[in-house]
Amino acid sequence: METAILIAVLVAFLAWRMMPTKGVNTISTVQLKTILNDKDKVFVDVRTPGEYKARGVKQFKNIPLGSDFSKLPKDKEIVVICQSGMRSKQACKQLKKLGYTKVTNVRGGMSAY
Repeated sequence: METAILIAVLVAFLAWRMMPTKGVNTISTVQLKTILNDKDKVFVDVRTPGEYKARGVKQFKNIPLGSDFSKLPKDKEIVVICQSGMRSKQACKQLKKLGYTKVTNVRGGMSAY
């Protein structure tokens, strides 16, 4: 019985972590490739500097998760990427809390790119 409860809690936690953040758009890496040259968007890579140097997309500015995102322009859409999509999801939540209204997460991150 205790094992079943533990498994149910674990499944519920994982499902909660995978749910999209309210007010955050999600795009695929295929969709990302079509908007990379859009000047009305700011592209942010929240991976570590080492990860970014090893394999980064030139349009993305490296601002690691935990950095100050408040200096980003609020009048442009912020497109966020990381390695798998988890850190970028956290960054998107932080941006929403800071009052950014146009926030987009790249599903699957660089692993899918």
